[in-house]
Amino acid sequence: MAGPLGVTHLILFSKSKTGNTNMRIALHPRGPTLHFRVESYSLCKDVEKALRHPRGGGQDHRTPPLLVMNNFNSPNADENSKVPKRLESLTTTVFQSLFPPISPQTTPLSSIRRVMLVNRELPPDGSGNDSYILNLRHYAITTRKTGIPKRIRRLDAAELRHKDKKKHIPNLGKLEDVADYLLDPSAGYFSASETELDTDAEVEVAESTTKKVLNRRELQRLKAGEKKPEKLTEKPNVEKRAVKLVELGPRMKLKLIKVEEGLCGGRVMWHDFVSKTEKEVKELDETWERRRKEKEERKKRQKENIERKKQEKAKAKASGQGAEGSEDEDESMDDAWEDSDEFDEEADVEQEMDDDNDESMEE
Repeated sequence: MAGPLGVTHLILFSKSKTGNTNMRIALHPRGPTLHFRVESYSLCKDVEKALRHPRGGGQDHRTPPLLVMNNFNSPNADENSKVPKRLESLTTTVFQSLFPPISPQTTPLSSIRRVMLVNRELPPDGSGNDSYILNLRHYAITTRKTGIPKRIRRLDAAELRHKDKKKHIPNLGKLEDVADYLLDPSAGYFSASETELDTDAEVEVAESTTKKVLNRRELQRLKAGEKKPEKLTEKPNVEKRAVKLVELGPRMKLKLIKVEEGLCGGRVMWHDFVSKTEKEVKELDETWERRRKEKEERKKRQKENIERKKQEKAKAKASGQGAEGSEDEDESMDDAWEDSDEFDEEADVEQEMDDDNDESMEE
């Protein structure tokens, strides 16, 4: 069902016999598959309990997040390194394709509500630790106006759109003037420096302006030249907003263990623990090429058998022997499934051998 549903990536979590938590990122339908070991993690509920003012998901997950990647390509990497250059490029491409691209010209800023940060830990020079380790963080983006006291912001309808109005709207029933609320000495006056974030987190954003929609009669007048289009002489207002990131979770520290060519299987392209000589790599390539040809031959033979059985069934149906033809077709289909099962068993045996090697390395 992955194809009809438009699924392009599969993220699979599992736990090995030794107690290690593993994560696989597989591209559908033909791979490759990245195998990670989860070194440490924190769930969303754990992150929420640690925050003083947690933020709920709400409508934030309806739009894709902004993906920020750091140190994915090391400057000194080449094909002879422990982590080759092609592996860095492949990992970068896989993570970039997790979310749809964002166009700065067409994507509205209001739709960008989350950010996914993925940072690679580069090993220090001469340490000998060349593992590919990634740290993943997930944040919600919140903004608010700067230069405006907190008491005035509470009266702005745009700021109260996603909040509980009963709690955040002040009660002015006992006051004679709104100035008493803004300048009440007993409640204190909040200046911009006391209520806003640091100036390093401030950005300038153009205010969203509404455009006038012309009806059919006005469009006809505009085409006929009777009415000239109105020119906007005023520049769009620019307001300063403070940006703050609120962590949503989860947190994960991932270590890349293995890269496979296919979808959760196939030829091993890179392994962190197991290294093979050129002769062994050549032998494995020949083995996979032989299996691929055998699989194609089986598929071709199965297709020919199915077509032949269909023709025999049509002839038997014309002569009144449809039941016998259907039984023969069922037998041929069973034989076809048995052949495919034999191939799957061979792949499973090899997969189990790889898993045993991984677990022995982990221990």
